[in-house]
Amino acid sequence: MEYAIEAMRPSDWDEVRSIYLEGISTGLATLETDPGTWEKWNAAHLECHRLVARGSSSVLGWAALSPTSLRPVYNGVAEVSVYVGSRFQCCGIGKALLDTLIASSEKGGIWTLQAMIIAENRSSISLHLRCGFRKVGLREKLGKLSGKWHDVVLLERRSRIVA
Repeated sequence: MEYAIEAMRPSDWDEVRSIYLEGISTGLATLETDPGTWEKWNAAHLECHRLVARGSSSVLGWAALSPTSLRPVYNGVAEVSVYVGSRFQCCGIGKALLDTLIASSEKGGIWTLQAMIIAENRSSISLHLRCGFRKVGLREKLGKLSGKWHDVVLLERRSRIVA
């Protein structure tokens, strides 16, 4: 399968939103229940760190960074989001997106990436571990979705380049 990892454009939002909705519907990708509007999503994600995997005619997946805090001391720490369309999973797209996002983050001076992943989402945890993240801990009953409590695994990746 041919695709390119490129900067996300505002015009990609409908496809990004659709992939996000697929993740929401699994009950494993996120505890969110609504992808929200472009305006809300745009305000919550770092502009220089938004990627898509673009096939010949559509967006296959996306990745982006969000600040973990508005406090200046944490400007070098960001949270990772990676979503791949259900038809394109297990094709290496998630790894390509995450590897490129890591490189982008380091180029932008970010020294720590974190991911908070629902404990049952073994494939996402495995992806992050393959990309150099380590398990920091387990946050028990952190969020409730459809009446069920979920544990969340906290992973982080420290840059070896940005000090």
